[in-house]
Amino acid sequence: MARRPTRPTRTSSSARASATARASRDDAPCLCGLPASYGECCGRFHAATAAAPTAERLMRSRYSAFAVGNEPYLLTSWHPATRPSRVDLDPAMRWAGLEILATTEGSAFHTTGTVTFRARYTRRGEAGALHERSRFERHDGAWVYVEGTFVE
Repeated sequence: MARRPTRPTRTSSSARASATARASRDDAPCLCGLPASYGECCGRFHAATAAAPTAERLMRSRYSAFAVGNEPYLLTSWHPATRPSRVDLDPAMRWAGLEILATTEGSAFHTTGTVTFRARYTRRGEAGALHERSRFERHDGAWVYVEGTFVE
């Protein structure tokens, strides 16, 4: 997911860590929407015990990382050529669901892929959605996020 155009507010690292721990319990349902626990699904990618096998799975794991505030994973899963120095996570954002709308390529047999998605959220009580087409590439054998284009 691309960085938001608005400047987020900061929260303490201890408050963020506490929220992350609650949202990312290994036995909790995964936030990406697949029917598996966080530990069996995106949690293993976040912990670097497995690599996302497809561009779509990387997209789902990045959505989950945004939801739990996992900035290190977001940065390591970003292509070095387009990676920012940091990700400004907005503590007021509550990610509410991910819908994959389309994918092109991005399988184990490809070197590039795109994923078009809609991610729902609430921010200070107002509902919204991020609709984006993300581009992914293999870099050193692993899928990485390159860039995203907002879709109207």
